[in-house]
Amino acid sequence: MTRIRIKRVYEAPAPDDGCRVLVDRLWPRGVRRDALHCDVWARDLAPSAGLRSWYHADPGDRWEEFRRRYTDELRASQAVREFVRGIEGVDTVTLLYASKNAAENHALILQEYLQRAAGGATTA
Repeated sequence: MTRIRIKRVYEAPAPDDGCRVLVDRLWPRGVRRDALHCDVWARDLAPSAGLRSWYHADPGDRWEEFRRRYTDELRASQAVREFVRGIEGVDTVTLLYASKNAAENHALILQEYLQRAAGGATTA
């Protein structure tokens, strides 16, 4: 069973991160490409540009609706299905995100979705 973790891109890599996957559509500000230590940049797993813009225009009251809309995007995404197949047999996947908000960000939603899609994978 694959463990799916999340971590901010600004945190130092750890030996137990496993496969490190950047899941933001845009490259994180202030991070050099050679300094991130990510194995894959899976920008197709990020929310669409339209959804991201809609949410960031007024994030205060939109979290639950953003969660619903992003989950709908994930459900319809071929990239997500391919990613789930690609992580079969991988011990740990760490999803990297840049958001300052650790309580409400797309990586949390993606983590939950991938856990269900991968058959009950766990976090650690």
